[in-house]
Order: sequence, then structure tokens, then C-alpha cells
Amino acid sequence: MKRLPLFALLVLAVWLLPSNAAHAADPPPFWAPTIPAAPTSTPQPSSPPSWPSPAYSGSTASSASASASAHAVAPPDSTFASDVSIALRVVERYWSSRIVGFRPVSRIVPYRIDGEVMCGTQPIPTQNAAYCPVGDFIAYDVNWSEEVYQELGDAFVFYLLGHEYGHAVQQRLGINYQFTIYQELQADCFAGAYIGDSIKVGDFTLEDGDLDELKSGLFSVADPEGEPWFKEGAHGSAAQRTGAFFDGYEQSLDACDMPSTYHG
Repeated sequence: MKRLPLFALLVLAVWLLPSNAAHAADPPPFWAPTIPAAPTSTPQPSSPPSWPSPAYSGSTASSASASASAHAVAPPDSTFASDVSIALRVVERYWSSRIVGFRPVSRIVPYRIDGEVMCGTQPIPTQNAAYCPVGDFIAYDVNWSEEVYQELGDAFVFYLLGHEYGHAVQQRLGINYQFTIYQELQADCFAGAYIGDSIKVGDFTLEDGDLDELKSGLFSVADPEGEPWFKEGAHGSAAQRTGAFFDGYEQSLDACDMPSTYHG
């Protein structure tokens, strides 16, 4: 993937389970973020979401360590560090151009061991990453992230950060769906929109095979076959996740069910 020199840090992984049950004295765990602000209308589906198949070309309170910078763990000249830096700048530039007064997440937090970073009262485990609304930060296991980067390719890094940042956008816009799957598919759509629109304006370009990397990556994070769509924590089938992502990629935010609070 060839990109213009822009940007600053990645976060790998998937958004975990949303919830509204938080106690003032005991912040919600990282897998159950409370989404403040006036929420949009909550859908009451009677059937699972039916995202179309993709059409594309190509074959908390945090711990003290939460203020650390990813640059401290990866050399600034490494390919991984360069790509996460570019991806972060692209996604923040994108949302700043779409939402009036957009505020980037407070920080990106790399970690290496269980419990090194806390979201509220809960430790964020290794081999994971999450957006934490308590403290407004994204944390990721740097060892696991680099391994995934090597296995799936650089293009998927841009999706992973875009998806995680999508959850921060949902929090800022007050989006709180009843079912996890809607929250996750919208974040996939947001990731597709930021990548597709950023390519259109020249923030970076795709190389041969990048779209296939993205599709393979989306399949790798799909729910197991037969998992109920309404299950708490469901993210969507492979077809749903690729469909949501490429909807955003091709149609921009118009495909992503943006709420009335959106000002872009």
C-alpha cells in the first residue's frame, strides 16, 4: 500500500460488547462501554440485518501506563510503526473533515501483558484491542498486533484502526443500538467509508492485492457459522461484515445509517 506521508498510530482488534448498565462508583468494563449523549432511536429488529454481499474490484480510568506512546515500543522507522502512524492520521483527518468539532481519542495505548492497561476496573487482556470510553482511549497488544500485521498484510491494519475508531465515533454521536451486531456492522461500514473516501482524495492508494487482504481479514474476524445474530457480542457473519465494509467503501457514510447529529 502506497500512502502519502501523513499520520500516527494503530489499534488492532474488535469492539467488544456494548451495555448501558454502569454504576457511577464502578465504571463499566472495557467490553461493556456506556455510550453517553442523547442516543439515536434504538432499532427493534425482528430479523437479522441483511447487509448485501460485497462488490469490489480485485482478486475507563486507565492505568498509569495508559499515557505511553506506541512510538516507545516500535522503532519510528519500522514498517509497522510507520503504517500505524499513517493510519491514525488518516482516520483522524477523515473524521475531522466529516464532523464539526470532532475530537480525536485522547490517546493510543500499546501494551504487552495482561493487566498492564485498565479500562475502568477491568484489565484489557493480551491478544486483543479495544476502545475504552472510560478515559477515551484505544489500547492494543503490540506483540499480537505486529503478528497479525505480518500474517494479514498492511491493508488490514487500516481496517482494524478504522473499525476501532468507528466505535469512538459512535460514542461521540450518541449511537447506541440494542443489538451488538448493529454496533459492529456500522463500525465496519465506517471503516470502509474512511478508507474509500481517503483513497478518493489521495491520502493513500491501494496496491494490487490490498482489497483481497481486506476481504480475507474481514472473513477472519467473522462470527462462527451458526452463531445467533442477536447474541450479545455478535459481530456478524463473513458476508455481513464484508458487505458492511464495502458498502461504506463504495458509497461513503450514506451507507452507514448516520444519525441526525451528524453534521458532515
